[in-house]
Amino acid sequence: MKLRGFSSKTIKSYLYYTTEILKFANKSPKTINTNDIRNYLEKLANEKKSNSTLNTAYSSLKFYFEKILRRKFFINIPRAKKSKKLPEVFTKTEIKKILAMVQNVKHKLILALMYSSGLRVSEIINVKVKDLDLENQTLKVRQAKGAKDRMTIMSKKVAGVLQKYVKNKKANDYIFENAQRGKLTERAVQKVFTAALKKSKIKKKASCHSLRHSFATHLLEAGTNIRYIQELLGHARLETTQIYTKVANNKIKNIKNPLDLN
Repeated sequence: MKLRGFSSKTIKSYLYYTTEILKFANKSPKTINTNDIRNYLEKLANEKKSNSTLNTAYSSLKFYFEKILRRKFFINIPRAKKSKKLPEVFTKTEIKKILAMVQNVKHKLILALMYSSGLRVSEIINVKVKDLDLENQTLKVRQAKGAKDRMTIMSKKVAGVLQKYVKNKKANDYIFENAQRGKLTERAVQKVFTAALKKSKIKKKASCHSLRHSFATHLLEAGTNIRYIQELLGHARLETTQIYTKVANNKIKNIKNPLDLN
């Protein structure tokens, strides 16, 4: 998996599900059969695991048994249907409210940069000083999902604060560090967001990723070409970016409700 360039998160989850099915079936990997795979996936489904989880388990088992052990028994086992849920998006007012709840400069800057650049949690913790072009308000995201580099934008306000924040840092330093001057964990960032959301009293089932969703949706509502948004987000397929056309309200809000017509 390392040779194939899999992320550490993917490696961890693939190893987990491969180990779990061996425990579940209580068999040698060479004697696992189609029924064992199906029964294990059905067990996960019965436990109300999400379709995304079911498909991750499916992919990990398919990789191990087909690619590594050269066994072919996945033909009659279907994947779970992909969820059709729309992304949870904040309004611009809600974004301002969330940021206003954060007093710690570092924490506020983390959330503001995630929103203003459309960053994933795994990306924000890896940004280094050398990745910033504060003069042009751009940011280089290195080796993101799919092992790809990309360029994205940042807010003029955020760039101004960052200019002071990184003043005494070296080019290879992470922008955001923990108390031991090491890299922040994803969990630490998620805690910052969760605390800010709770204080804001916004009743949405949102996560850090909602900041990225909001970035894309607000750009679309402002008339930004969807191809540019695709580039900024680093999506390989335009279809992935097009989900935001379903939550952008610039067209919907202009429709006159029939109850208000008379």
